[in-house]
Amino acid sequence: MAKKVSGFTFIKNGLTLGYPIKESIQSIEPLCDEIVINVGFDDPNLTGDDGTHEYLRDSFPSDKFKFIRSWWDPEISAHGMILSQQTNIALEKCTGDYCQYIQGDEAIHEEDLPAIEDGIRQMEKNLDIDGLIFNYIHFYGNVDIYKYTRNVYRREVRLIRGQKGIKSWLDAQGFRAADDTKIKARLIDARVFHYGWARKENVMNAKVNAFEKLYHGKEYENPEFKYEKIWGLKPFTKTHPAVMKEWIETHRNDVDIMQMQSHFEWKNVGLAISDALESLTGYRMGEYKNYRRI
Repeated sequence: MAKKVSGFTFIKNGLTLGYPIKESIQSIEPLCDEIVINVGFDDPNLTGDDGTHEYLRDSFPSDKFKFIRSWWDPEISAHGMILSQQTNIALEKCTGDYCQYIQGDEAIHEEDLPAIEDGIRQMEKNLDIDGLIFNYIHFYGNVDIYKYTRNVYRREVRLIRGQKGIKSWLDAQGFRAADDTKIKARLIDARVFHYGWARKENVMNAKVNAFEKLYHGKEYENPEFKYEKIWGLKPFTKTHPAVMKEWIETHRNDVDIMQMQSHFEWKNVGLAISDALESLTGYRMGEYKNYRRI
């Protein structure tokens, strides 16, 4: 493709919290002419992290990778706003015509790269398209189980048009135009493999506690995290991105969630009805879309 593609991501304490951040970056590298990596630090002097910055610098030594160090201000916690702030710090350094976003617990399958490239070609032809919508696979408890139900998002924008003022929004799930309106986006046949809930319980406990502080303040203490057999779990029988092989072998969880006793909640009745309707019609009741699909 003649047009320049920038990749961008952010991460903090990626080693401590078991993020596949190296693999995430590797999964988008074939698409990108440059990749901007924003690594978070605990202090304004940018001296305290868990080794993630050095790990990634050693992993990606070429000039293709642009590194930023930034402070995660603990006072910026309402609604996870620190996440969009850190995303935008990386996005502002992107020089590409198109910008491929990846979070530290996500990966793109190599089989889906042609679909993304085709999506960019469609954006070249149609200037009304400002983003590409990807389908999501949310793993839960282990890498052979995923969660698919109405209370987890099934799609989101992960590639946007660059140099147009588009920005990360709220807790960095999606993007908005410079005037805060929803961008026009096209759904493509590409998947985001989300491994955020597929780590061992002790690592998940630290991760959940760290994220709850981003939403509720630095003094918040979350109850100890335990996996449960919840509504919407399904076996995953397809292949994972090739770059994830080593991480999966290292972080595989011994917990067999499907053999646990089901955790029943009355809200599951509504989810079951909604999921049945979606299965029959493709329509998801009450689905929030942070974009205008075209």
